[in-house]
Amino acid sequence: MAQVAIRDVRKAFGAVEVIKGVNIDIEDGQFVVLVGPSGCGKSTLLRMIAGLESISGGKIAIGNRVVNNLPPKDRDIAMVFQSYALYPHMKVADNMAFALKLKKADPADVAKRVRNAAEILGLTPYLDRYPRQLSGGQRQRVAMGRAIVRDPQVFLFDEPLSNLDAKLRVQMRAEIKELHQRLRTTTVFVTHDQVEAMTMADKIVVMQDGRVEQMGKPLELYDKPTNLFVATFIGSPGMNLIEGTATADGKVEAHGSSLPVAGNHAVETGRPVIYGIRPEHLDLADDGFPAVVAVVEPTGSETQVVVRFGEGEIVAVFKDRLEFTPGQTIRLRPRPDKAHIFDKATGLRL
Repeated sequence: MAQVAIRDVRKAFGAVEVIKGVNIDIEDGQFVVLVGPSGCGKSTLLRMIAGLESISGGKIAIGNRVVNNLPPKDRDIAMVFQSYALYPHMKVADNMAFALKLKKADPADVAKRVRNAAEILGLTPYLDRYPRQLSGGQRQRVAMGRAIVRDPQVFLFDEPLSNLDAKLRVQMRAEIKELHQRLRTTTVFVTHDQVEAMTMADKIVVMQDGRVEQMGKPLELYDKPTNLFVATFIGSPGMNLIEGTATADGKVEAHGSSLPVAGNHAVETGRPVIYGIRPEHLDLADDGFPAVVAVVEPTGSETQVVVRFGEGEIVAVFKDRLEFTPGQTIRLRPRPDKAHIFDKATGLRL
């Protein structure tokens, strides 16, 4: 296992810079998730760690070695791809052992490693099958097994669950997390799915347009997003954002209603702001602001309600099984201690 240090790393394709001075510290044994929308640069950054993309500037170190100019085979990493990348003409055991056989490792040691990895991943009954005889989830396990047998310093996962159906994704998510807890190998995992990021990561790195917007523990990002982008990207449904104006009594005026904030937000009176509140932090209350029900979405465990407030829509989530009628006016009160205020001009948290 090893630390990974990324220092002012840049990547340009011609005149187009796609990674713009990224700095990330990944501790030994940590599970770090790079998350962001398509095109934000997360997969490119992962490929730079792996050595599959050259570095235009900056430094990447794995352990005590700067690996900028090392080929992938010398970096002591193992990568699991979105497409599994299994050899169709090889049986599962041979797929898992292939990299070790290339290195002319001892056959007895190779067989032992394959058996151990297969046992960890529940693949023992499938070692004599070909990839075409496996389900999508089983193929992904084989790809993970191929990485495990190499016993690398760092695991790299490039959106490995995106080809799986919803139920299998949840199952594989738990299996990868359990695998990490067992092996404690430093892991970098790329996804565009913030739910995957929240449930799997020790540390999340949120990226946009080739830059790091914020990094930290999952609940830190959820509770204290540094800007509007992180506030809306982390959380499902995303945070409600309401345009308003800071008032002298420490609240926010929006669409004729006064929205509460815990304590004194110390924002000058009259300043244009964005009031942020997560859907589960809105309560039904007689003294709340009025909102008109647009859509009701019962999920069984909770009720999601899309309502119109002012000229926009916001979402409220209730744990109870409530019944509402489209067009009905309800009153919602934000929990003051859960409110967030962002500067309208810069998008930064105040």
